[in-house]
Amino acid sequence: MITVAVLGATGYTALEALKILLRHPQAKIVAVTSRQEGKTPVSSVHPSLVGRLDLPLEDLSPEQVGSRADCVFSCLPHCASAEIIPRVLAAGAKVVDFSADYRLDDAATYLEWYGHEHPDAGRLGQTVYGLPELFRSQIAGAALVANPGCYSTSAILPLAPLVKSGLFETDDIIVDSKSGVSGAGRSPKLMTHFPECNESMSAYNVGRHRHTPEIEQVINRHAAAMPAVIFTPQLAPMDRGILSTIYIRPKQPITEAAVMQILRDAYAGERFVRIVDHLPGTKDTVDTNFCDITARVVRGRVLLISCLDNLVKGAAGAAVQNFNCLFGLPETAGLL
Repeated sequence: MITVAVLGATGYTALEALKILLRHPQAKIVAVTSRQEGKTPVSSVHPSLVGRLDLPLEDLSPEQVGSRADCVFSCLPHCASAEIIPRVLAAGAKVVDFSADYRLDDAATYLEWYGHEHPDAGRLGQTVYGLPELFRSQIAGAALVANPGCYSTSAILPLAPLVKSGLFETDDIIVDSKSGVSGAGRSPKLMTHFPECNESMSAYNVGRHRHTPEIEQVINRHAAAMPAVIFTPQLAPMDRGILSTIYIRPKQPITEAAVMQILRDAYAGERFVRIVDHLPGTKDTVDTNFCDITARVVRGRVLLISCLDNLVKGAAGAAVQNFNCLFGLPETAGLL
């Protein structure tokens, strides 16, 4: 069995990771941490775990966590994660980081978008991006994996094959995404207060959402030049799920069938990316690790539509998929 610890175990993505790991045939959860809850059972914070996982929430040092577990899932906020991860790695554990701390390529971009000097800048641009469909071979040999952002996954998976084909312009990409309220995390906020978000849709962080540079930098690995992305996130009155509509211009007229074939060829054999003919909805992927993608051609533009569960393929499911890659396990272990 591979021993696993979860840092910052009180949030939504941590709960989802714990639920998946509990059914994983090769994973054994040995530690869950929190600085705020004392040594209460994790099931007191997440009642759905009663009778399934009653480990105490502990305030452990990075060295204690790293020596106790083979793999650590860090569900800590940005900056807090990068303060701790170097010490966890030094203690001998592999790490899957849920935060944004290692997703970007350089410290200047991190400072611009996150407003903090990076605590471990030397690893930026050296840490593998945890999207197995695109970077599987690199993940397999890594000690640290940067788990992707949820919005980013919904945009990068449909865009990457098209950009890689060289048939599309990359200077005018529009990504319009709707997300369930759980994407904002468990900490109370005015915009996610029930009377504010119920029966209402609203855009937020327009032009300033932190997944924008992440999308651009990862797509740039498949493009001749840095792409320009306009990304607009919107809060939808639902618990979970992301639906992204992406607009990209072909260099020459292209048929819908040709676009769909590019996508099918790119993801042939991929267990968790489904290229579908119908228009997918968030309920098609809820509680699963699937990303459903389709394409349409409208007035010369290609529209890509993708949907996924922001807590699973957008976070915890992707993390377990990365965990499986790190330890040479079947990629579907715990996820079907």
